[in-house]
Amino acid sequence: WLVIAVGLVRAYLAKGSYHSLYYSIEKPLKFFQTGALLEILHCAFGIVPSSVVLTAFQVMSRVFLTWAVTHSVKEVQTEDSVLLFVVAWTITEIIRYSFYTFSLLNHLPYLIKWARYTLFIVLYPMGVSGELLTIYAALPFVRQSGLYSISLPNKYNFSFDYYTFLILVMISYIPIFPQLYFHMLHQRRKVLSHTEEHKKSE
Repeated sequence: WLVIAVGLVRAYLAKGSYHSLYYSIEKPLKFFQTGALLEILHCAFGIVPSSVVLTAFQVMSRVFLTWAVTHSVKEVQTEDSVLLFVVAWTITEIIRYSFYTFSLLNHLPYLIKWARYTLFIVLYPMGVSGELLTIYAALPFVRQSGLYSISLPNKYNFSFDYYTFLILVMISYIPIFPQLYFHMLHQRRKVLSHTEEHKKSE
């Protein structure tokens, strides 16, 4: 993710504009975000104590945005909303993996812990906004091209409308996002208040 961050900064400095920076980090984004699928297995096998369901939703939603929307609908790749969620993901993951690394080394700076449980307050809504705006921007192109849609009649007697599916995905954010957001707020109160109490006791 640091590779992606450096790529974004270098492309911005070279172009002098934040528009269409997606192309500068497209390949590493696909590689690293797809590799995050391993995190679901790590949770399932108990290598890390995180929730399998929450991890699976977060990772799969990002993989879906990366491949099924941004990669598949080329027209949205120039949208500023793509940069919005890419920047949010990148900062979030650099902080998160730094948190894990220093925790494993038993030397976790308070600043990283604070950033892990504070910056999501802005980054999470920022990422979700970018994701939703990108899906919304993809809708007319999906409808026009019939992307991934299956029409009747066919030998399987089955139909699928990808346009409708994307709308349902957007609607699913309504109940799911608040749950994840308030879960993180609860974690923040628990972790940071515990840290403050520990500092006072010392």
